[in-house]
Amino acid sequence: MTDAAARPQTPGEGSSKDIGFAMSIVFILCVFFLPIPPFLLDAGLAFSIGLSVLILMVALWIQKPLEFSSFPTVLLVATILRLSLNIATTRLILSHGSEGSTAAGYIISGFSRLVMSGDFVIGLTVFSIIVTVNFLVITKGATRIAEVGARFTLDAIPGKQMAIDADLSAGLIDEREAQVRRRELEEESAFFGSMDGASKFVRGDAIAGLIILAVNIFGGIIIGVTRHGMSLSAAADVYTKLSVGDGLVSQIPALIVSLSAGLLVSKGGMRGSAEQNILRQLGMYPRALLVAASLMFVLALMPGLPLAPFGALGGVMAFVAYLIPKQAEKARLLKDETERSAERQSKQDGKESARELLRIPPVELSLGKQLWAGMLPYQAELGQRVLRMRRNFARDYGFVFPDIKLADDLDVRPKHYQIRIQGALVATNELQLKRHLVILGRGSAPNLAGEETTDPAFGMRAMWIPDAMIEEAKRLGYMPIDPVSALLTHLSETLRNNLAQLLTYKDMRALIDRLEPEYRRLVDDMAPSLITHSTLQSVLKLLLAERVSIRNLELILEAIAEIAPFARRAEAIVEHVRTRLGSQICSDLAIEGVLGVLRLGPRWDLFFHEKMKRDAKGEIIGFDADPAQIEKFSQEAGAAIRERMERGEAFIVLTTPEARPYVRLLLSRPFPSQAVLSHMEVGGGVQVKSIGSIS
Repeated sequence: MTDAAARPQTPGEGSSKDIGFAMSIVFILCVFFLPIPPFLLDAGLAFSIGLSVLILMVALWIQKPLEFSSFPTVLLVATILRLSLNIATTRLILSHGSEGSTAAGYIISGFSRLVMSGDFVIGLTVFSIIVTVNFLVITKGATRIAEVGARFTLDAIPGKQMAIDADLSAGLIDEREAQVRRRELEEESAFFGSMDGASKFVRGDAIAGLIILAVNIFGGIIIGVTRHGMSLSAAADVYTKLSVGDGLVSQIPALIVSLSAGLLVSKGGMRGSAEQNILRQLGMYPRALLVAASLMFVLALMPGLPLAPFGALGGVMAFVAYLIPKQAEKARLLKDETERSAERQSKQDGKESARELLRIPPVELSLGKQLWAGMLPYQAELGQRVLRMRRNFARDYGFVFPDIKLADDLDVRPKHYQIRIQGALVATNELQLKRHLVILGRGSAPNLAGEETTDPAFGMRAMWIPDAMIEEAKRLGYMPIDPVSALLTHLSETLRNNLAQLLTYKDMRALIDRLEPEYRRLVDDMAPSLITHSTLQSVLKLLLAERVSIRNLELILEAIAEIAPFARRAEAIVEHVRTRLGSQICSDLAIEGVLGVLRLGPRWDLFFHEKMKRDAKGEIIGFDADPAQIEKFSQEAGAAIRERMERGEAFIVLTTPEARPYVRLLLSRPFPSQAVLSHMEVGGGVQVKSIGSIS
């Protein structure tokens, strides 16, 4: 589809259909005020009848009500058309009624002769019956169905939206299917809401028909007697016939449109055309047909009742009752044959299905059986919050991590859950649904009934408390965390600690393909002469491993292009890229422009400097230190970092550029989320606040 075809049309563009439709509406409005000749009135009445029949046929053959979502608008246009024609015929009847039965056109004259048989009393009776059927039976029932349908549809919207979100979070549907279902839900609510109001058009049309008939009769008699010198009986005969003929011509299309509205709103949740649903459901019970046929035969044999109609109808019902089981047997055999063919085809495709089983979901959240059953009421909320989490990750880190597969697993303990990334188990924990989690930190446990545990996300002391103790915990200054939030926080931190594993080669190629042409050309210039695509992916993964966002991919590619001619190892390239991204890194880590810094200390700076292994050119090629000294550094650094973390301080560990990769390596296992920066990465746009040193 071209851009010109995809963008919305502005007024004056495209075909002349919109202008023709607008002119038609204007013409209908003009009929209210301007006189029209009888031949043009005949054309309008014929069009009104044809339009009503077309509406009825469409209402019969649509598969579901939303396929005729324009029905309220069509109903309004058809009603206005009939009312305008009523006014035009009233004008002709009152002005030219004395000229004879064709004064208002040949269609009204023909209907008056056909239906009334020359007697206006018959016409009045037929007209009254049609109006009564339309007003009290069809319109009243359709209006009630539309009201109830609109109310129930609007009340069911939140539940249906939650069901869509739950299916999306469970992986049963994708984002596109969810959007289609939400759009269909919006269209359904708007349609039934419109039908609730549109049904009032038909009701008002029936009342208007009665008033117009009375006006035509009494006004015509008065005009005929006073203006044209007709006798009272002659005026009553002429004007009554014309008025009743006009009423019949307008009420028959109104009756057809009312029937269409009734068929449409009574269709409900059925799918398929009306005749398919009705005949299929009435023919599902052959014994019912046999009972009905027996009753027809009994009535045919009753004295005084005609034999032929009841006998013929009973014979048809008995024949259909005999035929239905035969057709059902044929359908069952055909279905069995289709299933056997499908089974044979599935066996032939066994290898392909085996390949599907070998596919590993990138991220999987497996729940124990008891936890899965308890989480069912929270699945809609879980789906919405996971969707928000994915959006936040995309904004923070520059790429969208894959969908999370939510599943129950019998191998997981009943109250536990497991988080798997690329099929590998990376985290597991117990979740208590009927309790809330309170983070204790280094403080003493509150005087509350509960069970001490460890916060799964950050490894801090915590306690599960009953729901009844929530208000008491808040009064003591704690912030209880609900089970869903505890689970999602653990999931979020686990994903942050494994960002490198989530960035696949396919994701990297997608990021590059979305770049501007100049930067795609830059990648083509670098790869594969200076750097391979796999090395480029490694650079991005090493950045994500330390939670450095790759959203500024253009700047990252520029930095790689600067260092690529002089360095081949991904680790060396990353250090240069981090220097160029220093302002971004500090901005992401700073709190209100202030960056808390925990320095390494002179003793450990000297230790790392001395233990660096260098080649003949002075380039660092490794790190060689005594394990005992490494263990001592880990203990001192761990104590200093843990102490400040438990106080709730946000900070980074600051060291020299040469030592930064190795300090990060030693701290990554006990503190995977701890940021380690070099002096070269601290930009000038943040305020540095020293909070101590590891010494």
